[in-house]
Amino acid sequence: MTTRSTRSPRRRTVVALAVVLAVLAGFTVRLVDIQVVNADEHVSDSLERAFQGSQVLHGTRGQIIDSTGQTLASSVLLYDCQISPQLVSQIDGDIEAGTSSSRPWSEVSEDVAEIIGRTPDEVRAIVADELAVNPESEFAYLAKGISTQQYRDLAELGANYIACLQHPARAYPDGAVAGNIVGFVGTDGQPLEGLEKTYDDCLSATSGALAYQQGKDGVVIPGTVREQPAVDGGTLELTINRDLQWYLQQLIGEQVQNMAAQSGSILVVEVATGKIRAAAEYPTVDPNAVDSSAEGDRGSRIFRGTFEPGSTFKSLTAATVIDAGGQTPLSTVTASGRETFANGARVNDAFGHPAYEYTLTGVLVDSSNAGISKFSEKVSAQTRYDYFKKFGIGEGTDTGYPGEEKGLIHPVEDWGAQTTYNTSFGQALTTTMPELAGAYAAIANDGVRMPLSLVESCTAADGTVVRPELADPVQVLSAGTAQQVRSMLENVFVQAGYSKSVATSGYRLAGKTGTGEKSDGNGGYKAGVYYTTMVGFAPADDPEYVVVVTMDEPTKVTSSAANATAFQRAMTQVLKTYRVLPATSAPELLPKFG
Repeated sequence: MTTRSTRSPRRRTVVALAVVLAVLAGFTVRLVDIQVVNADEHVSDSLERAFQGSQVLHGTRGQIIDSTGQTLASSVLLYDCQISPQLVSQIDGDIEAGTSSSRPWSEVSEDVAEIIGRTPDEVRAIVADELAVNPESEFAYLAKGISTQQYRDLAELGANYIACLQHPARAYPDGAVAGNIVGFVGTDGQPLEGLEKTYDDCLSATSGALAYQQGKDGVVIPGTVREQPAVDGGTLELTINRDLQWYLQQLIGEQVQNMAAQSGSILVVEVATGKIRAAAEYPTVDPNAVDSSAEGDRGSRIFRGTFEPGSTFKSLTAATVIDAGGQTPLSTVTASGRETFANGARVNDAFGHPAYEYTLTGVLVDSSNAGISKFSEKVSAQTRYDYFKKFGIGEGTDTGYPGEEKGLIHPVEDWGAQTTYNTSFGQALTTTMPELAGAYAAIANDGVRMPLSLVESCTAADGTVVRPELADPVQVLSAGTAQQVRSMLENVFVQAGYSKSVATSGYRLAGKTGTGEKSDGNGGYKAGVYYTTMVGFAPADDPEYVVVVTMDEPTKVTSSAANATAFQRAMTQVLKTYRVLPATSAPELLPKFG
């Protein structure tokens, strides 16, 4: 039987429980409001009142790789380490007072010095000098740019007054290999030269940020961390073959020194695609040690140098008069070692000789200035100008190398009596190695000039692949004309005096030399110094690669014969690298004289 005395405690219990539950419900609602519904508002409000902390999250600059995937440039992590002089002083004071079992700075500094490669006295001076200026200083740089291993060794010391922040840095694992093409970045990470600069949009990373709230003791308050992730840079794939590039850089360096020249370069172009497979030069730059190179050696002479091409241009004139003037490899002119033309111009050959009835082939084999000048009369000056332009002379290329120069051909109306003939054999105009390589590649490619390229693609961090936009191919010559010029150029390499020097066992080669005079800057030419060129392609019967070798002011041999050894070895290595099959037929010999 329930009485009033037994009901009363139960009622009080129920009421008390209801009150407790109501209070808990109120707290729960308020907690949900604070931590969920209006969390952002409350965090923002608290951040205004608390100590703010932030950290830059560095993305990684993208790699530059060669056509086979080998790394030419990459990013590594380095560390900048700082020390708190005040904390060092406090800990040493606690040790002296017997309230700390930590190691004294005098001992720790010995280990620090060994790790960062300095003397103990130098390390101790960092702290002492800072305390002398400001006894409460909490910051001094201990070391900058140390490696990951050095950072780990410092961390193992357990010294809480040393802190290190990481940052990305650039590394070039093969040193100077393709350094002239790849370029380099500055100490601040900004691209300064080469494709590092041109394709910075592809390679550069987007930094992120880490923001947080911390108490007075520096401890990060849970739930206040906000992160914006960094985005890594893309991967830039070049058309260059690293191993071939390495070999040709060694080769041209050796040849420049053997010939006591100012500099030298080798350019390799794939005929069917226009892709540059090597662009070697000497002197060049090691991107890991830029300051060790002269300022003029830090870029690329291949892409920034212009020169008078000399007799290599006779091939372009010959192609023009066949394609537009009705000539053939067996067409003839009569030319002596010195000719005076109707407009008063005078043209001399490099050697004296009586009047020969030269075939067009013979003019190229003997490299007769007078002979090619007479053949140039078979078409108008404007026609020759137009063909030179179609060959790409003075037009530049699409390689994307920063600061690339263009050759120069003055308009026909500016040609004087002498220039009208001199342009037929490569004087009174300039070109570049890429332009000349592109012109010869057109002859090798059935008359079609392909746009040259140095970059295959950029692959972004999300996998998106972007390829450079290139110009459309240009039909410079008919296929029939191109075949006839190839045959003449093969005869040049078979019949010229330097034929044995360029011969490559098992293969048919074609090409031409040029010995260009150098401007003295005053409207004349320097005496006795030349810019020499040798350009050719192989196999002559089915061309796959064009090789151009240039030397600036060789002195041991001043003619283009100075280039022969380097050309032969370069072409041999190219054919070996790409496993080009040897010839199965012999060249057709053409007569020099009619």
